[in-house]
Amino acid sequence: MSSATRRQILSRTGATAAGIAFTGALSELFAGSASAATGGHTGRAGYGPLVPDPDGLLDLPAGFRYKVLSRQGDPLRSGEGLVPSNPDGMAAFAGRRGRVHLVRNHENRVTGKIGVPTVPGLTYDPAGKGGCTALELDGRNNVLGERVAIAGTAVNCAGGPTPWRTWLTCEETEDRAGTNGYTKDHGFIFEVDGADPHRTGAVPLTAMGRFQHEAIAIDPTSGIVYETEDAFERPFGLFYRFLPHRPLGGTGSLRAGGALEAMRVPGVADLSVIQEAGTRFEGIEWVPVPDPQAAETPIRLQDFGPRGITHAQKLEGCYWGGRAVYFVSSFARVKDGSGATHFGQVWKYEPHRRRLTLVVVFGPDTDIQLPGESPDNICLAPSGGLMVCEDGDGAQHVFGVSERGEVYALARGAQNIGTPEAPEWGEFAGVTFSPDRGTMYVNCYTPGTTFAVTGPWC
Repeated sequence: MSSATRRQILSRTGATAAGIAFTGALSELFAGSASAATGGHTGRAGYGPLVPDPDGLLDLPAGFRYKVLSRQGDPLRSGEGLVPSNPDGMAAFAGRRGRVHLVRNHENRVTGKIGVPTVPGLTYDPAGKGGCTALELDGRNNVLGERVAIAGTAVNCAGGPTPWRTWLTCEETEDRAGTNGYTKDHGFIFEVDGADPHRTGAVPLTAMGRFQHEAIAIDPTSGIVYETEDAFERPFGLFYRFLPHRPLGGTGSLRAGGALEAMRVPGVADLSVIQEAGTRFEGIEWVPVPDPQAAETPIRLQDFGPRGITHAQKLEGCYWGGRAVYFVSSFARVKDGSGATHFGQVWKYEPHRRRLTLVVVFGPDTDIQLPGESPDNICLAPSGGLMVCEDGDGAQHVFGVSERGEVYALARGAQNIGTPEAPEWGEFAGVTFSPDRGTMYVNCYTPGTTFAVTGPWC
């Protein structure tokens, strides 16, 4: 066991006091970033104070600007219907002639305000309002096209990109056929090709498990897929890996099936009780899931043997960097049934060493003003470091975490909360960068808006 400690407090910006403190071994977190790979700088400590947006949409530092790419309720350019509500996880893929294909989840439940329009050949369950839409952009972030990429799914929260440039969209639900009006079982992963959705259709990847999926990351060497589970109640979710029969086989290869396993940390039943950043566990075990389809019992409740399995509250963001997979526990609270309280953890698993390390801990020893502020979606930034979407109450932010450990605000939602001119904004989600790293794309959940943010990313 080894440990390293660093602590910083986010400076106050504008009229809103938003504070996050953390401890962690930040150098480990960015071992696979572009700046580290090229010997670049180690990440800067922000871009200065946020400048209030006169249009009341998005506050950014001086030198940055945004473009609204899409808003819920506007017509899709394909003519298939309206832009759906609740945009969430997202990824950007390189297209031909410098174009970008942006694939965007819509986390709609049956109560969703605007569902994803049903399209022949792209609809799984006509009763489902979730799914994905795909935007095609030119090199200046002008929208050339916008269409349905998959429909009839449910609660599409996050997911992750594949090495062959498709998107795996994840259903964050366990609803069965006959529940909430659904005609088919839900809780699956689906593959989506943003450039040509009909190549992938609407086929559930059932072998990857039926549970409350959040996000995935793929080991580009082995093809193993890592999956997080954002379970809402005790026992909380598990961290999984899927060993495909056709690893790295390209579009459609995951339909060939594989084996699903859950992570066991010997001697640790609940990851929340680990509070010291830098704590390492060797000899991580992977246990076969008894029933990946959860035909009778949710996976997290199944019998994993006398030594049990390791749970964690709010397992959300997941990404691959260097030779490791990183995943986020957005928060844990004793009052919810967790073994300890924190406002976010980032974990690192190194498959070649079978080693798990707690890299970063957010709070609760902080000056956080609102208890809901916690990390959700994360991605590597062009400067080195992380971009983190906040998931809490009140004014919402996209935070940056530099490789030196400073936390700074990069974007903030409208401040005039609750007025007709600037309604209360939901969480930010789906933060991702263009293939050339020159644009940050991010969604605002409510009212559903997709932004392109450009500026001096250095």
